[in-house]
Amino acid sequence: MAKFIVSPKLLRLKPRLTPIVSLPSSHFLHYHFPKPTSSSSTASFPQTLPTSYSLPPKPVSPLNTAATFNNVILDPRHLSCCMPDKRLKVAVLLSGGVDSSVALRLLHAAGHSCTAFYLKIWFQEDFENYWTECPWEEDLKYARAVCDQVDVPLQVVHLTDEYWNNVVSYIIEEYRCGRTPNPDVLCNTRIKFGAFMDAIYNMDYDYIASGHYANVVHPSADQSNKASILELSQDMVKDQTYFLSHLSQFQLKQLIFPLGCLSKDEVRQLAAKFDLPNKGRKDSQGICFLGKIRFSDFVARHIGEMEGIILEAETGDFLGKHRGFWFYTIGQRQGLRLPGGPWYVVQKDVKNNVVFVSRNYFSLDKRRRVFRVGSLKWFSGSPPNHIDQLQCKVRHGPGFYNCNFKMEHGEDGNDDIAVVQLYEDDQGLAAGQFAAFYEGQTCIGSGVILESWDDRGFPVCAKALEIARMEDKSELGKPVKIMTKPGTLA
Repeated sequence: MAKFIVSPKLLRLKPRLTPIVSLPSSHFLHYHFPKPTSSSSTASFPQTLPTSYSLPPKPVSPLNTAATFNNVILDPRHLSCCMPDKRLKVAVLLSGGVDSSVALRLLHAAGHSCTAFYLKIWFQEDFENYWTECPWEEDLKYARAVCDQVDVPLQVVHLTDEYWNNVVSYIIEEYRCGRTPNPDVLCNTRIKFGAFMDAIYNMDYDYIASGHYANVVHPSADQSNKASILELSQDMVKDQTYFLSHLSQFQLKQLIFPLGCLSKDEVRQLAAKFDLPNKGRKDSQGICFLGKIRFSDFVARHIGEMEGIILEAETGDFLGKHRGFWFYTIGQRQGLRLPGGPWYVVQKDVKNNVVFVSRNYFSLDKRRRVFRVGSLKWFSGSPPNHIDQLQCKVRHGPGFYNCNFKMEHGEDGNDDIAVVQLYEDDQGLAAGQFAAFYEGQTCIGSGVILESWDDRGFPVCAKALEIARMEDKSELGKPVKIMTKPGTLA
């Protein structure tokens, strides 16, 4: 069982209602206790984290009977992913949303001593934005209100620099190279269960919890040398094992996901039963770090714009212009603004800044089944034994592919590469995305897609390739006007 201890250098105590002060990321923690012991503004620096603010553990009814907590009747299954037979100290990541708030309340109901942590990772507050207040202030307000209901202490962890250095800068560089990274996978691996785990490493916590839809099965105490297992959640639509698939075994061993046994509908119902302040709040959408900023605006600010051309892959016809290949991903349909569609992005020429599109993206002769995966991580530490009886996800969602793969050595002879063969065609494999692998209900690991197409992939005709290499593309004249195909909708 993991244990963590706090260094007094990291403590900065403030009353709950003191305004948040933005600190350099080296000052990780900014505390908000529900009952300050003094009205003095002078901060104290104790040798260990005060424990007087944690409520004593509550008795938990046996799992075969319903239990009542704060006048809320809970089915035993509601607590089945909370380790209700133990008494633990749990660090709970609280975002201000419904999912993490219900996770906190379930852990509290299970009798655990909880401390909530809000991660402040917004990295560019000077961005010309579209709101009247900072994007994290509303989240923190809800997080504080949820904690106030049950007197759970709340602490704010400042990880702005860590987020920029470990996630955002990587994403920018990947887009600049024509790949499509997954920010949510990186955020979980490098921030929520990376930099945050490092920040509280010396604190005396048994586990870290969050509102992810996934389930971790830990070995029994007498088999602690065995690996923990990441399993699919009860809700296959909301399941987030894909986003957690690149964690290490060290990280996985320290995690609890209270929502892994519940559906999204049940979580919403519990939010209403608990009368949470954010019970009616909508789920957040889009890329985790952007808030209300449009993705195109973010890309334009950090990478810029460079005019290029759009060519039809099969004919080489010049269809129009674009602002830069980094604004597009393989399989993209929206935002092309081309007549005669629907059109899909099928390939990109990064060197010449050319985007190739087609209206035959789903044609049966365009086989998209084989791709290569690198940067592999396996929860067991090694590839599975039965590599021909696996399932694969190439994006977040309920869909799986049956697949097999074979291992090859990378070009440098060090990193292994998995050559994956899907049993069905995929609609859009994109280099830079993650492929997560499963054996039944168990997620066994993942890697980064290195290339989207094999030799039988989407063909780009010789004429289109020749035009893409032209130095003076002004010679192309005006774009060709393509008529809409009969029986199709643009």
